[in-house]
Amino acid sequence: MKMNTNPVRGTRDFLPETVKMRDYVQQVILNTYQDYGFQRINTPILEDIHRLLSSEGGENLSLIFKVLKRGDKLTSVLSKDNIKEVELADIGLRYDLTLPLSRYYAFNQANIRLPFKCIQIDKVFRAERPQKGRYREFYQCDIDIIGDESINAEIELIHTTANALLNLGFDDFTIRINDRRILNEVICSAGFKQEDVNSVSIIFDKLDKIGIKGITAELLDKGYAKEVVTKFVDRIENHDLESMEDVLNLTTNKEVVENVFKVVDIISSISQGKYNIMYDKSLVRGMGYYTGMVFEIASNKFRSSIGGGGRYDEMVGKFMNQSIPAVGFSIGFERVIDILLESGFEIKKEKESIALLYDQEDDIKAVLKIAEEYRSKNYQVSLFYKAKKLGKQINNLETDGFDYLFVYGRDEEIKKL
Repeated sequence: MKMNTNPVRGTRDFLPETVKMRDYVQQVILNTYQDYGFQRINTPILEDIHRLLSSEGGENLSLIFKVLKRGDKLTSVLSKDNIKEVELADIGLRYDLTLPLSRYYAFNQANIRLPFKCIQIDKVFRAERPQKGRYREFYQCDIDIIGDESINAEIELIHTTANALLNLGFDDFTIRINDRRILNEVICSAGFKQEDVNSVSIIFDKLDKIGIKGITAELLDKGYAKEVVTKFVDRIENHDLESMEDVLNLTTNKEVVENVFKVVDIISSISQGKYNIMYDKSLVRGMGYYTGMVFEIASNKFRSSIGGGGRYDEMVGKFMNQSIPAVGFSIGFERVIDILLESGFEIKKEKESIALLYDQEDDIKAVLKIAEEYRSKNYQVSLFYKAKKLGKQINNLETDGFDYLFVYGRDEEIKKL
């Protein structure tokens, strides 16, 4: 019986040309981050299951890939009656890069100076229902600043991330910004309890997908009192919230509002019209660990956001029993790739390429010597056995993007394809 060779649903194989595109995009993002003073780190893809489940990751907590205990530990659990699911797994695959960074800083703090500006470009995993732009295995491109409680950290992250996108050729995107403290106050002032804030926020985060009627229905289905839901919806729906004065009518925290609009003003100035930034009352971000400003990147070329982040001042402190300010911004790498592929984006060649053809019986040492000579002249050189139908082989090499041809034993110089 022939074995199924399809990749696991939600994962993908990539052909060489696609890998070349992905490598290029990652390199542009990495170079931009490094140019702006961020340093790259690496963390394991595996995390302790209890850390993952207590990380306030919103709906992502239900999407964690759990890894079974192994050996005697698993045998011991399976020997019990009435086994609980939480007893079967001791580790899981990370669903984002923020929790691993928080643990990383707490573990390595003795070797880190604050503020710590770091880069993570790596894979994360979520047990999602696969669809366009959503995969079970995908890359995130994060930058974070740990140890700076001022809005300068938000400004630096937004400016750096926007420039990474500009360097990839994006010119039609908007940074949406809000502050969870504004929304939290609106929620509580409507009559919800403090412990309901995260649940209400997660539902409200769906506003652009299900509309205000859908939000109302979900809140009522959750069992919240009709008068509380109505008051909350009215406060949100009946305010345009386009100016700082409008927003101040909804909250008593003047400093929070002023800081949000200060970020908007500064970014608007330094962006020089290359991209936009706006206050968005409906922006929530689904993670429960956000404590302050949150932001997303909206592109007209993709129906969902292509990046997002926010301040998570309490997460690092969970590992250290002290408050450590932290804020991060992540580019949705897979969505960026999808947009570039659909737009026909082509990578600019840094080096011209040569196809060097030779017979299997030829002196490989002599062939390699020629290849190295051209590599020293800044060419990319690929070796191929010469086919019987040389004309067809040359056509294929031209189709594959090679610039020059060298046939060993026939040519003395490379020939333009």
